[in-house]
Amino acid sequence: MKDKGKVRGTFKAYLQWPLFLSVLLIILTAVVGAVSVKAGIIVSAFTLVYIGIAMWLYCSRRRGILAGLIEFSTAYDQSRQSLMEEMLMPYAVADGSGYLLWMNREFAAVLEGDKSSGKNITSMFPEITKEMLATGGELISIHSAFGDRKYRVDLKQVEVGRLNAAVQDNGLEGQGSFVTAIYLLDETQTLKYVQQITDQKLVAGLIYLDNYDEALESVEEVRRSLLTALIDRKISKYIAGINGIVKKIEKDKYFFVIKQQYMARIQEERFSILEDVKTVNIGNDMAVTLSIGIGMNGESYCQNYDYARTSIDMALGRGGDQAVVKDGEKILYYGGKAQQMEKTTRVKARVKAHALRELMENKDRLLIMGHRLADIDSFGAAVGIYRIAVSMNKKANIVVNEVTSSVRPMMERFIGNGEYPEDMFLKGEQAAELADPGAMLVVVDVNRPSITDEPRLLQMVKTVVVLDHHRTSSEIIKHAVLSYVEPYASSTCEMVAEVLQYIADGIKVRPAEADAMYAGIVIDTQNFTNQTGVRTFEAAAFLRRSGADITRVRKLFRENMRDYQAKAEAVRAAEVYKDAFAISQCPAEGLESPTIIGAQAANELLEIRGIKASVVLTEYNGTVYFSARSIDEVNVQVMMEKLGGGGHRTIAGAQIEGVSIEEAKARLKEVIGQMLEEGEVS
Repeated sequence: MKDKGKVRGTFKAYLQWPLFLSVLLIILTAVVGAVSVKAGIIVSAFTLVYIGIAMWLYCSRRRGILAGLIEFSTAYDQSRQSLMEEMLMPYAVADGSGYLLWMNREFAAVLEGDKSSGKNITSMFPEITKEMLATGGELISIHSAFGDRKYRVDLKQVEVGRLNAAVQDNGLEGQGSFVTAIYLLDETQTLKYVQQITDQKLVAGLIYLDNYDEALESVEEVRRSLLTALIDRKISKYIAGINGIVKKIEKDKYFFVIKQQYMARIQEERFSILEDVKTVNIGNDMAVTLSIGIGMNGESYCQNYDYARTSIDMALGRGGDQAVVKDGEKILYYGGKAQQMEKTTRVKARVKAHALRELMENKDRLLIMGHRLADIDSFGAAVGIYRIAVSMNKKANIVVNEVTSSVRPMMERFIGNGEYPEDMFLKGEQAAELADPGAMLVVVDVNRPSITDEPRLLQMVKTVVVLDHHRTSSEIIKHAVLSYVEPYASSTCEMVAEVLQYIADGIKVRPAEADAMYAGIVIDTQNFTNQTGVRTFEAAAFLRRSGADITRVRKLFRENMRDYQAKAEAVRAAEVYKDAFAISQCPAEGLESPTIIGAQAANELLEIRGIKASVVLTEYNGTVYFSARSIDEVNVQVMMEKLGGGGHRTIAGAQIEGVSIEEAKARLKEVIGQMLEEGEVS
């Protein structure tokens, strides 16, 4: 306390003596002026100059005074000062603005001996902000570089206890009470060793040929072995080029191992093998495509292999012809340009149908749910599953929270119909009351939990089944006991129509149900012009035999004048971006289901020559909805995933809350520009 009082008194007197002298000079000026006015004027001029200089020194030199206070305080303990000066770790002290007040020799060596008072820590390390300097006593660490070295910079604000009172007494509270201690830890060599260890880690990978059987069937039998040999050579050469090992584990499956140091290269090349293997042609009518799954940065090699298995499943679930990299919890996608070929065999549909039957036999009730703002494909698929449940004498309910204008005409055929119970359709809250151990939940036309009509049902019901034709994304329904996801299918209604034919004998589909499922196929295929295959027409034929009426379906889906005008306005106002992308906005005012109209407008824009993809934005209930469509040159699923959405290769969507239409358009254009730069547009 005695030393503290002494310091306070010494510096207080040092800082205040010019003020005392100013008072004496003023008195002297008054006395001289009383003796001689002329002499008084001369002395007063000198007095004013002196007072001005004193005030300038007192107001503008506070930082220098503080530096002097710091240096004066360290002089109290010469041993401590010597230790800090000779400390091998670079150490410095800065004020609240980052100005370096003091540094030891090691810190000065980092600055190449420059101890200029103009040095500022924020100019040395741009990552450091003035807010970081006020740490409140907590240690803050950042990683940065200075010159050719890399450092960990530790910052900690400390109170200058011995000088605190003196600083406050002299008007320096804002910058004198606290200073920031700065420590530099050179981690250049450590980071180099860490990188070397990381580069030497092994990465597990799997390669599956998507259409091996179909490609072999398209070539003469005597040349099939040559086709297989050429594919093997392409894959072996690619892996050997990055010092990896590849082993063929089945006729169309390969396992490979590479060092992690090569991952950056093949990711930068966006897995050139995806396009290279398509060049193999010895008369085969169908180009060979492959899928790659890679796992890395797991806790063990076994976990990397599990990651690779997860990645390859996701690549196949997204349609193939792409690479998926699972890097810890992060998942990256590459490729996915080619349209997945339809499987001509129905074996998988039959197996899934039998599995679904076994699950249903052990349950008392089925809850059937589609996605939020259900479209006719979601509704028709739900009706098809309802028919299966009723045929097996199970109680079933369809969960529909909000009925869109596109679904209402079809739904009205069931409401009030004596052939169907009044509780056929339930709200989410009502369905939640029925979620007991004897219930099973069937999710149709969606595989992302966040956009299902009632997401909490997924947690309340233990037995969950998923049927969908959209490509999977990172967000999936993980605990489904049965998952039937086929991206090549035109619609979920097509998949359900196939399941209906295999799950049990003698199921009679009623005309209203056949109409709903047929309408789902018609809408999702845009009148059988998009994503259709042989099995699409076979499913449609089955529904026609079951009583579906084309004319009746067409009449049900005629638009009212306001909806048609809104769609026409969206087409009229379309902007052609980058000479290939049609971007427009659908007016939502006065429309019952503006998002549906936006999707229809996106379909219309594809009819314009030269347009590779169309995106229509609709603002509805504080959310901007994206409806994206393409024919074959752009994978709009990848485009929408970059905006937080997803969907199918040619039909996708996304939703963004809390942004304006103009901000949403700007984000969309950024994504398109990124896709063009990365070569994701044909």
